[in-house]
Amino acid sequence: MAMEQGDRRRNRNDSQAQDLFEQPVFVNRCAKTVKGGRRMSFSAVVVVGDREGRVGYGFGKANEVSEAIRKGGEAARRDMMPVTMKGRTIPHEVMGFADGGRVLLKPAPDGSGVICGGGMRTVIEASGIRDVVGKSLGSKNKLNVVKATIAALRQLRSAEALAEARA
Repeated sequence: MAMEQGDRRRNRNDSQAQDLFEQPVFVNRCAKTVKGGRRMSFSAVVVVGDREGRVGYGFGKANEVSEAIRKGGEAARRDMMPVTMKGRTIPHEVMGFADGGRVLLKPAPDGSGVICGGGMRTVIEASGIRDVVGKSLGSKNKLNVVKATIAALRQLRSAEALAEARA
């Protein structure tokens, strides 16, 4: 009986994983000098989203690139959050801050597309937002830009939620 529940749980997680968009944003090679020479390790920033309003990011470290990406993907799946949208765009202008990263996101008319680059583009596409204008104002470090973009998306509120908060 316990095996059947475990199998069902595993199958449910596998079906959820198949629907998710996973994209490594940045892979960094680190070198540690030891007595025998240099020892290499890798870190990876990975963004995961369902393209329907949920997104997350993860940071994985390992001695091999594929393992670092896998760990980052698992961390991103655990960290997924909902994103408030208004049709295909965001409901209002928002600014996100994280470490040295500063990001500005503005709603755009239908058909404009995603007008931003770097780590922002990956996060926004994974979340399912189709029309937005973005500008990275601070650090160019991809991890900080991804964190700032996620922080900006966390601040989004619908018109109904804002009206309810004011009342």
